[in-house]
Amino acid sequence: MIRLSNVSFIREGRSILTDISWQVEKGQHWALLGRNGSGKTTLLEIISGYQFPSVGTVEVLGATYGRVDLREQRKRLGYISQSLFEKLTPRDPLWEAVATGAYAHLRFYEKIDPEVRDRAMARLQQFGLESLADNPLGTLSQGERKKAMLARALMGEPELIVLDEPCSGLDLYQRENYLEVVEQISKEAALLYVTHHMEEIVPALTHVALLREGKLTAAGPKRDVLTASLIEEAYDVQVALDWEEERPWIRVKRT
Repeated sequence: MIRLSNVSFIREGRSILTDISWQVEKGQHWALLGRNGSGKTTLLEIISGYQFPSVGTVEVLGATYGRVDLREQRKRLGYISQSLFEKLTPRDPLWEAVATGAYAHLRFYEKIDPEVRDRAMARLQQFGLESLADNPLGTLSQGERKKAMLARALMGEPELIVLDEPCSGLDLYQRENYLEVVEQISKEAALLYVTHHMEEIVPALTHVALLREGKLTAAGPKRDVLTASLIEEAYDVQVALDWEEERPWIRVKRT
């Protein structure tokens, strides 16, 4: 699914990523963790074809970047982030914003195929948003917006879905509701999920990669990587770790 070989990224003389080699296999769903500034979002942008490494090779879904039309490649990926939502037009009706995902467009400037509209409505129904289909995108609540972006990403029937801090800004109820949807879509595509909160690593997420200061410090099955010692190394805090129903729960120890 993903193969990174000796990838580094340098911006204005500063090393953001350093010698990243990482492999994601079919059937795996990954969470990517690390402190602020550790390079998580930059790594996502490289995988999604929005940034280019200074050094190294990037292969995603069998395509080697630099030898593939990235406009076509992005249609095979579902990329979900707050920055992407902000590029959509808030006055457009919800169903239309979702339908743009079928073509990886930000907005339609031509007549929309009725079949695409029907598919968008089916996705909205899947996530319980069908009653809001004609509402302007900008009127949705935070939780509704997050689900709408998932529906949009799925319109292109992607092989890989990249989620950059999707639960940011959600309250406890909305977060758990959204995570149930994440579990559901794991049956449709591979997931790459970035978060600051380890309790969001639901059972569907099978593997974890830890970044520290632009370097990959650990990667593998989540039970092997999410140990107190490796978490402490990545975050510079002492923690106690518990598992419940294949979700990790972290407590910071007072020193």
